Amino acid sequence: MATRRILIIGGTGTISSPISRLAVERGWDVTLLNRGTQSTRPVVEGARSLVGDASDPASLRAAVGDEEFDVVANFRSFLPAQAAADVELFAGRTGQYVYISSASAYQKPIAQLPIVESTPLHNPFWQYSRDKAASEAVLMDAYRERGFPVTIVRPSHTYDAAMIPLDGGWTTLQRMREGRPIVIHGDGTSWWALTHARDLAPAFVGLLGNPHALGAAVHITSEESLTWDAIAQLLGRALGVEPTIVHVASEAIAAVRPEAAGGLLGDKAHSVRFDNSRIRSLVPGWVAPTGFAEGAREIVEWHLADPERQRVDPELDAALDRIIERFGA
Repeated sequence: MATRRILIIGGTGTISSPISRLAVERGWDVTLLNRGTQSTRPVVEGARSLVGDASDPASLRAAVGDEEFDVVANFRSFLPAQAAADVELFAGRTGQYVYISSASAYQKPIAQLPIVESTPLHNPFWQYSRDKAASEAVLMDAYRERGFPVTIVRPSHTYDAAMIPLDGGWTTLQRMREGRPIVIHGDGTSWWALTHARDLAPAFVGLLGNPHALGAAVHITSEESLTWDAIAQLLGRALGVEPTIVHVASEAIAAVRPEAAGGLLGDKAHSVRFDNSRIRSLVPGWVAPTGFAEGAREIVEWHLADPERQRVDPELDAALDRIIERFGA
């Protein structure tokens, strides 16, 4: 049996790194394409590297040349124009094209829980999510009209040791260490799903070359439900502190930090719960076993292992002080 070939566009990100590693372990011939810039996650051993810019169709075409792949998975496509260019580039040259979308594209406000793959895609708060939904539409039209072999994957909030899920990243954790208050949006009781990247990887790799996944969209998320206060408390426990939490309305935070408005108002401010029946039917036996108590310990240990990872953003820190002073009870 010939070795199956996969092109992963990206390959050194939070989600794509463990997927690339697992694909190599399972015998795939893995080629990674990225810009060649330094990442906190090194290129996976055993994978071949190509250098190209996924946002530039000409660069992507030049990097790939006339090669063909059993699967192409694109982690670096964000706009419908990129999706359309990929259809033209890879049509007839791959047996499956996996597009990494986002569960944030689901309707906001959420009308009904749990969220299923047929939940409408409509997010008026975040351009990123609208662009993902528009890209999905381009690809599904290509599937219906031309037989383009697309599979759409919608991860939700996926993390690893290097990625702190609280807004503010290490700046927020450093505030905890110093005994200073942190900001949590709303009243801290909205429900959230955090998925460890190593748990997502087996589900994703199980979709590769799976004929039942063609023309389908599927989300892959943990089924552990956590409030935002609980997320902060678990990170504090891993640091050996009890965080002082100040609750502030999401709209108020967005008014002071407009750069955070999309991800907050268009995603994190809403309670979510996902039905994972489809991924379990496509990849029988898959589960996401890592609870966030374990994930929080990994995050803290990784950051404390190297002072270079403990970078405080002074502008963000000052903005958090202003939010607490203005809106904190």
